[in-house]
Amino acid sequence: MKRFIIILVTLFTLPIFGQQSITLKECYELATINYPLAKQSQLLEEQNQLDKEIVTNAKLPQLTFDAQATYQSDVIEIPIPNSTIDPLQKDQYRATLSVNQLIYNGGVTNASLDVKSTQLKSKQKQVEVNLYQLKKKINQLYFSVLLSQEMYLLLKSKEALLKAKLNEVKSGIKYGLLLPTSDKVLEAELLKLNQQFIEVESNKTSLIETLSNIIGQSLDVSTRFNTPMLKTQFKTELNRPELELFKIKKEEIESNEALIAKQNTPKLLGFATGGYGNPGLNMLDNSFQPFYTVGVKLNWNVFDWNSNKKQRESLSINKDIIDTETETFKLNTNSELNQQHTEIRKIEAFISTDLEIINLRKEVLKSADSQLKNGVITSSAYITELTNLYEDENTLVKHKIELELAKANYNTIKGH
Repeated sequence: MKRFIIILVTLFTLPIFGQQSITLKECYELATINYPLAKQSQLLEEQNQLDKEIVTNAKLPQLTFDAQATYQSDVIEIPIPNSTIDPLQKDQYRATLSVNQLIYNGGVTNASLDVKSTQLKSKQKQVEVNLYQLKKKINQLYFSVLLSQEMYLLLKSKEALLKAKLNEVKSGIKYGLLLPTSDKVLEAELLKLNQQFIEVESNKTSLIETLSNIIGQSLDVSTRFNTPMLKTQFKTELNRPELELFKIKKEEIESNEALIAKQNTPKLLGFATGGYGNPGLNMLDNSFQPFYTVGVKLNWNVFDWNSNKKQRESLSINKDIIDTETETFKLNTNSELNQQHTEIRKIEAFISTDLEIINLRKEVLKSADSQLKNGVITSSAYITELTNLYEDENTLVKHKIELELAKANYNTIKGH
């Protein structure tokens, strides 16, 4: 007997454990990983690494190879009579290998690397902002699926009640207590219910497919969507990724300012050139000769007509523009929060009224049920009262789902 009970328990629990389930939070997390836009973050990382290597390569020796062959219409001649110095040849050849090594550039390289780092942070944060904006769409889809689930359960409850009532009516007809056609109204109502089942399932399938595409997770109509128990904190500060993006953009501007400030600093370079040509460095020797030169070079843009200063002033204005964008964003977001808060309070009031209406409808249906059994009213009158109760229960379910959706949107707008 004990073994039989264990087998029964196993059989009944297998479908439960095998059924896929998902939460709203998991949908958020899956979207940030699987949505195509999420791949940009890694691509930006790889691109930035290449850009940094390009900047760092400026510290390495720069090699240049040149080769040329020329023919000149005229050459320098030594105006000395009876000179033993051969005149230069008009065809000349030269091949050189030059090496330039940056010794000092006032920190421009490091400043350029800082710019690349802040640019990466800014671009990746923009990706995060774009992904965050998916949350509202996920909220709408997720709670629409929940509504479909609840509507399906209501339909099943109504179907069970109608089937039970149909059996009672058929029994009443059999014993002559009710009119012969009383059962036809109930059977027609059951057929309507089947149509509603089809519509609910079709809508649910469409919603799930759309959500599945966004989060990159395979879902189907058998997936159980858990109802979240959301809490809203009305007095906390905004925590949106856009605000962090504004800060990073200002950091990016500041790093560009630092780079521009260093661009007019003196730059010291070492160089060496080795070559082979005819003539070599000795222009009076008409033969192929090796040669080389080494030295250092200082490059300093002493005066640029205040271009550098004006560039920094322009960047400073960009920081002021970002400040105005930040304030505008906060103002608009707080306005959205106030509207959403009002929506939450309104729906809560609706739910309170819905409960009172349903209690009254149940009393009316109870009376109609008694009257139908005694043949006082027709099946059509009973169906009318049952439908009224069902519609009010459906309204309550909608308001409850709308309340949770409003809370989810509030938290999304606030950034919590």
